[in-house]
Amino acid sequence: MYIVCFDLEGVLTPEVWIAVSKSTGIKELKLTTRDISDYDALMKNRIELLEKNNISLKDIQEIILNMEPLPGAKEFLFHIRSIAQTVIVTDSYIEFVMPFMQKLGFPLCFCHNLESNEEGIIIDYKIRIKDMKKQTVLALKKLNYEIIAAGDSYNDVPMLLESKHGILFRPPQNVIDEFPQFPVVNEYSELKDLISNYLDLSD
Repeated sequence: MYIVCFDLEGVLTPEVWIAVSKSTGIKELKLTTRDISDYDALMKNRIELLEKNNISLKDIQEIILNMEPLPGAKEFLFHIRSIAQTVIVTDSYIEFVMPFMQKLGFPLCFCHNLESNEEGIIIDYKIRIKDMKKQTVLALKKLNYEIIAAGDSYNDVPMLLESKHGILFRPPQNVIDEFPQFPVVNEYSELKDLISNYLDLSD
């Protein structure tokens, strides 16, 4: 029996930090796990930039409220959920993802938490568990599930490597070049067909 695991940003939704960068004019905030493989360094830099520019969690949440899932993502996810159990596994935060979960029909989502000070400025992030994406796949495998996983960034690679079938969806060229063992798809129709083939449900 299969479970399908999806990354969130870049696969089903736009990148939150790119939207924050555009909204605030802070170019350094546009960097994501598609660009930098060291997640801790990336987040510490983001938190430092937010504090320096007095950008609060509420400011970011207001930006997110105006964001929509990627075109076709909701319909795609609805279809996959009709043929297989699914879980979204993201290195984003509960404080960020809930508006997206509502728009995507409230799928199961594993994510992290943020810590803010009294002024509402983000001061730290709390990961659920180290290497959560990989650990999620390992835990599901212990329950005798086989895993299909799709992601787009460096931080998705451990999840893809641990899965029976790992897929890169709209990845940057640097990730494609470094991990040529994964099939690459760029449209939801292609991703749907590939997952259906793995589930042996293709027409």
